[in-house]
Amino acid sequence: MRITNRYFFSAVLALLALLWMTPPAKSAPVGGDNEAEVAAGFFHAQNTDDGTFNVDLQWGRYLTPGWELGIRQALNYSWIDGGRDAWVATTTPFVLYNFHVNDRFIPFLGIAGGAAWNDNDITGTLGPTGGVKIFLSDQTYLGIRYRYEWYMSSFNRIDNNADHGNHVATIGIGFVWGGNR
Repeated sequence: MRITNRYFFSAVLALLALLWMTPPAKSAPVGGDNEAEVAAGFFHAQNTDDGTFNVDLQWGRYLTPGWELGIRQALNYSWIDGGRDAWVATTTPFVLYNFHVNDRFIPFLGIAGGAAWNDNDITGTLGPTGGVKIFLSDQTYLGIRYRYEWYMSSFNRIDNNADHGNHVATIGIGFVWGGNR
């Protein structure tokens, strides 16, 4: 437990040092920009051999400096000690609104919905998303995201499954290009 806390604390300090030492970017996304991001997350239960790894790939297009439309492909792989490993992939279009607080920190809120599938089943998924894009340079950012995924076989079943979804947090690197600067 102490080793894990030390690694976490060291990672947070390194991230804060990187943000403090990086000169502020003077560019934020504009209408017509494209965006690509690769993000990942990891979970390991203490004192077990169980764990989960997730990776997200996404592409977005800014309609205006605030509104962004895109699509995310995610893969979640769980290994279970003494059991069968499991995976689920999600393909979800999304719409985000990016709040331009300043040219370096861009918080956002949005919604995503699409399909969740694996080798046994396919179902629908829907949920809110939010986070912040911290621009390290004019076109490169650190993305910190959270989303909740409800699963349902029809829109009538969303209420029945509202308490049985996934909390997904990721950190990644993103790039912005194009647009009318």
